[in-house]
Amino acid sequence: MSAPTGYMRRLAAAAMLLALAACSTTDIASVEEPAAAPMTGQTNDPAPGFENVAMGSEEDFILNVGRRIYFKQDSATLDSVAMATLDNQAAWLNKNPSWLLKLQGFADDSGSASNMETLSQKRADAAMAYLVSKGVEARRMWAKGYGNDREVRDCTERSCKVQNRRVVTNLRTQPDAA
Repeated sequence: MSAPTGYMRRLAAAAMLLALAACSTTDIASVEEPAAAPMTGQTNDPAPGFENVAMGSEEDFILNVGRRIYFKQDSATLDSVAMATLDNQAAWLNKNPSWLLKLQGFADDSGSASNMETLSQKRADAAMAYLVSKGVEARRMWAKGYGNDREVRDCTERSCKVQNRRVVTNLRTQPDAA
């Protein structure tokens, strides 16, 4: 390689570095991302990216109410934590009567498939009955038990299996097709 060619390459590389250094990504970011809402330091400040969640939306339900409740092994009995979540769901649903609900029950693999399907249905039915007792109209809901077909995690540890013993409340705008 001749000296002038090496010099020209170094000069071109230096020019590119100077051009890149002159670029500012803050101008681009301000166009691509909306400005974050001012933070007040309070615990109820919205999480970054969730400042514009509309009240009564599915995102509002998921973020601010919660859609999962959990159960002890071989049980469809609601504990105080599950009832507190369902109380929040009922209050939200009573304020937002246009939403329908699909309550999906699940189980871990601690019994036969048929027993776990029955148990998961009992869990979904228990959640539905509780919501009805809190004023949510039964005609807005349906419950389905899936047994252990849809595990969150395939695991053997007791602390992990609890994630599979759940009811998930899913909002719908219309009933599922039969």
